[in-house]
Amino acid sequence: MERVMAVYDVEPDYAERFADFANQKEKVPFTAVAFSTIEKLKEYAKAHPIELLLISAAVPAQMVQTLGAGRVVTLADGEVVPLPDTYQSVYKYQATDSIIREVLAYYCQQTVEDAYMPMGAKSKILGVYSCLGRCLKTSFALTLGAQMAKDGKVLFISLEEFSGFSELIHADCQGDLSDLFYFYRQGDCSFTRLSSMIYTWGNLDYIPPVKYPEDLGQGTGEEIAELLRKLARESGYEAIIVDVGNLGRQAIPIIEVCDIIYMPVKEDCVSVAKLEEFDSYLEVAGKSFLQDRIRKLKLPYHSSFGRRDGYIEQLMWGELGDYVRQLLRGK
Repeated sequence: MERVMAVYDVEPDYAERFADFANQKEKVPFTAVAFSTIEKLKEYAKAHPIELLLISAAVPAQMVQTLGAGRVVTLADGEVVPLPDTYQSVYKYQATDSIIREVLAYYCQQTVEDAYMPMGAKSKILGVYSCLGRCLKTSFALTLGAQMAKDGKVLFISLEEFSGFSELIHADCQGDLSDLFYFYRQGDCSFTRLSSMIYTWGNLDYIPPVKYPEDLGQGTGEEIAELLRKLARESGYEAIIVDVGNLGRQAIPIIEVCDIIYMPVKEDCVSVAKLEEFDSYLEVAGKSFLQDRIRKLKLPYHSSFGRRDGYIEQLMWGELGDYVRQLLRGK
């Protein structure tokens, strides 16, 4: 059954622009329907159930109640001051992505959702992992995600203790991977909940990494792996790229759920010795089947580091970006 998010605002064209944007974002689990007048909204509500209503704060509460919406969030054009016994409000003059995340977070607070998932095939899980340090692993993972997102729906997840991702893109995020872990353990990891934590950089969707490394240690590798399986089944993405951090033995259950494991390597004698030890460990641990999924990559050293501002864009159009594009073309 179609789940409707009705949108009405007193400002001309606001609702239409908002609905157009929301309907282009597959991560929004509602069909947004815009209304230019309150009369049209009333008529629609008589014949159609409204699961979620975004409506101008200027509309009297008594009138809002007559619409019979399941959940209501008001659009405020000034400072949002929470008041008891009133509807939740969001500031309407901010990025539409931010409004959607706030609205979905409010919806999840108030609603126990039935099982819901978008239609589509199971996502491929592409892991980026290496037992070596300073091998361009994270740079490769980001470049891979940004390139793949040009042609499809891609979700990026970093399991690094200190990923640096939020600093590189100057993002100020309200929810992150720690929150997702928490809700997953509470059995409250619905698609709507997930959608309220997803941010976008360029074309690439991502869940902000943990702020505190201790949060990664709260769960076992098996728990993280099961969460990734759930996301692959229910998120609707074509691919999920996982930058697997230095998790020790906890990394093995995570790379087991990956369809492909990209492993950056180096050719100095110490690195070669470490890789040989890793291969031996897989044999002893009965995980030698993972060798068929591992793609060992000798990445090009990218000389054009430049400034930190725009670093990921520099990766995309430098030596590493060229390498990734050739890799994806199968060359």
